[in-house]
Amino acid sequence: MLFGATGLVGRELLKRLLNDPHYGLVKIFLRKKLTVKHLNASVHQVNFESLADAASSFSGDDCFCALGTTMKTAGSKEAFRKVDYEYVLNVARLAKQQGVKRFIVVSSIGANAHSSNFYLKTKGEMEASLQQLGFEQILIVRPSILLGKRKEVRIGERIGIFFARMANPFMFGPLDKYRPIKARVVAKAMINLANLPPEKEIYESGELQEYGR
Repeated sequence: MLFGATGLVGRELLKRLLNDPHYGLVKIFLRKKLTVKHLNASVHQVNFESLADAASSFSGDDCFCALGTTMKTAGSKEAFRKVDYEYVLNVARLAKQQGVKRFIVVSSIGANAHSSNFYLKTKGEMEASLQQLGFEQILIVRPSILLGKRKEVRIGERIGIFFARMANPFMFGPLDKYRPIKARVVAKAMINLANLPPEKEIYESGELQEYGR
């Protein structure tokens, strides 16, 4: 199962999952209609406000979740939290109820339920809530600044990427996790981790660089 297939990491996940020998069928859940021409693809258009209506389609071994928005796109803190916390938790709860074993989710570097930063606090609370659901395995990935071609222009992010690339040669040791990371590397790391024996639940961006090689 894949949620968030139209985002930066989600698009990379979709390409790789459809051609990964571990998966014979990839169920893609989307808010808007999308045509995916592949023998291993099954597309499901859903309403995230009434997601339980689609619960009968929530069968599978692994659920990859790359749902997320930005404060600018959402327009308010409440709207942002609805996507990055409520939607993610609703997906996870229904997946767990339908017998899904592993839940693999994109969070953020610095996620912390006790942070004074609203974005990082929301991500941290999402992580903490997921860990209480009782999946056989939870995998939480915390990428740093993502590199890749987005559909929308994010000026603030572009500025951050510019300065991060300037500082990249000096980011080693404890600073390694702050290096910018390519979306395709994150996607590859998520799939690789899902198919390895479980070691832990949270993987920082520097570790994703290793698993996504």
